[in-house]
Amino acid sequence: MESRALDIPGVFRLGETCRKPDQSFPLNLGREGVHEICEARHGDMAAMTGFALAAARPPAGAIFWIRQFGLAREHGDLLHAGLPSLTHCPAGLLSVQTRKASDALWASEEAISSGAVGLVIAEIETLDFTSSRRLTLAASRHGIPLILLLPWRREGTSAATARWRIASRPSGPNAFDARAPGASRWQAVLEKSRQAPQMAGRVFNIELDHETLSLRVVSGLAAHAPSPRAAPADIGLSQDTPRRKTG
Repeated sequence: MESRALDIPGVFRLGETCRKPDQSFPLNLGREGVHEICEARHGDMAAMTGFALAAARPPAGAIFWIRQFGLAREHGDLLHAGLPSLTHCPAGLLSVQTRKASDALWASEEAISSGAVGLVIAEIETLDFTSSRRLTLAASRHGIPLILLLPWRREGTSAATARWRIASRPSGPNAFDARAPGASRWQAVLEKSRQAPQMAGRVFNIELDHETLSLRVVSGLAAHAPSPRAAPADIGLSQDTPRRKTG
């Protein structure tokens, strides 16, 4: 017997073809589902904020940014003028600040269900499994992606699509001035992933292409700072012997 699609909003449609999940970096971050982005250590909030903006590519509509008062007081306000250097957001950014985590979660769910924005980003201090489940169901039902920015102490189970752990890295070399900073760089660890569980634990060293405002993986970049090396022995190089530049 042939099954017919059910034209009921929010209900699974029989016969609907399931899309194959995108398993390339960054696993639809900012495009689909709920992604948690956490600090690797205290003080990485600015780094993970930049990563979230660089990785997110909302298909349409404005970005709705929700900040919990405690995190905003600790890490500072958003600089709206700096957004064009990190992400394409032609529809602009709307921001709101709440005092309690419960208010931030409520605002997130309301923004997702409103249909008036293309992406929701929320900075919150705590998140339990029930709240993550509600947000995941809302994002799936309305097709609006959600990024949760969480402090370094975030652990435990979650219904989110993925959890990332972000650390800052030294910027890339500047082609025009060796003393100036170059491309922004981050280290992103994929701690958990529901759509690509085999990729959990992978480490991505990435940088921002400021011309295209897109992320690229940096190959050959060490995951940790190099250990100090002993001074090289004197092998009698003359002044005319060329030396390789390693910096």
